[in-house]
Amino acid sequence: MALSRVMPPAAAPDAQLVQRLRRGEHAAFRELYERFAQASYGFLLRLAGRREAAEDLHQEVWLSIARHAARLQPDTDLAAWIFTVARNRFRSWRRRKEPTVPLDESALDDRLGAPAPADDPGCRDLERALASLPEPYREVLLLVAIEGLDTTRAAVVLDIRPDAARQRLARARAALADAVHAQARPPASLARRTGS
Repeated sequence: MALSRVMPPAAAPDAQLVQRLRRGEHAAFRELYERFAQASYGFLLRLAGRREAAEDLHQEVWLSIARHAARLQPDTDLAAWIFTVARNRFRSWRRRKEPTVPLDESALDDRLGAPAPADDPGCRDLERALASLPEPYREVLLLVAIEGLDTTRAAVVLDIRPDAARQRLARARAALADAVHAQARPPASLARRTGS
């Protein structure tokens, strides 16, 4: 008799989960939350730049999701839907609050409960470079590089054509590389003094 490992249950395919959400099953909502809560919080934290704002927005997002889950279309792409709700809530908040959002360095320390990356100077530099990018570039990078959406699904979230998403992603990657490179370069005045 072969030994079997105890594995956590696999996440239900989107179609099944959507069907259960449409029926109003509380267990389906819990499953949806377990699958996407951490990712949606990280997305909001990196967009808002402040832990308190991200927490408030995260609550608003999940309240909205709970209110509208029963009205989902059967073919709903759950990841695209959730990130669209999160992005829309962030954009509404940003219009109400402030035009620019500075990065809260302390928010990096508790990003998703993973202290190790925030202790890494390279990770911190990358986060700073990401935060310095224009919002459209940050959004596409977060959705594709961090959250793992393909460019077609990211395009749905961003409400643009897939080819426009691919183009924006290429420009965002180039801008991120430039921002990282600029951070690694010493200021011109310091370079003159040290002879670099």
